[in-house]
Amino acid sequence: MDWQSVQKPAEIAENRLLEAILSGHFPVNSNLPGERELAGQIGVTRPTLREALQRLARDGWLEIQHGRPTRVRDYWREGNLAVLSVLARYPAQQSPAFVDHLLELRILLAPSYASQAVGNSADEVAAFLETCLSMDDTPAAFSRADWDLHCLLTQQADNPVFRLLLNAFHDLYLLMGEQYFTFAECRKHSSAYYRDLLAYARRRQTAQAGELTRRIMEQSLELWKKVQAA
Repeated sequence: MDWQSVQKPAEIAENRLLEAILSGHFPVNSNLPGERELAGQIGVTRPTLREALQRLARDGWLEIQHGRPTRVRDYWREGNLAVLSVLARYPAQQSPAFVDHLLELRILLAPSYASQAVGNSADEVAAFLETCLSMDDTPAAFSRADWDLHCLLTQQADNPVFRLLLNAFHDLYLLMGEQYFTFAECRKHSSAYYRDLLAYARRRQTAQAGELTRRIMEQSLELWKKVQAA
């Protein structure tokens, strides 16, 4: 039996509208065409279009007011976490600074969840880091290991919101991770982090784990900028 999910018409309409917004076809603060015209452009029925519009309005992309045209919100200013998750799925539509901004956010968050995870589950963190030290020296292996490590750290932290934020960037994280880890210097940098964090986890040194993570995340941002410049 084929259990593959098939996109519903409203989901197709939603994705087409998102692509049109992100590509600038429907710019920020512009009004969408009338319902009949827009449904024809997208190739869906008007009830299907209405469902898609309601979903996009709920997530902060559109403003729907009775008797007025539907407005494209300034999603960077008026959006929410649902908007951020979608932006991460369309990296080609973002400026090069988008990933920089996400890495800056990681600098703020990662020291906290790394420290908490070592305090709560030092043995589990150490066991995972031991596997990192013997993995294949390939971009794909490092990208997956780095993602899995941050998933573990956020899962073992006190604040569950850390994991929700990280989950929003799954596809982008792995995509950019493979670009980043193409460079041997980046793989060497992360290997040193895994080794040092392992030592702190074994000794249950939470403050040191947090400080190490902050420093490494700052250096990772600088390396990412260097990678992009190259």
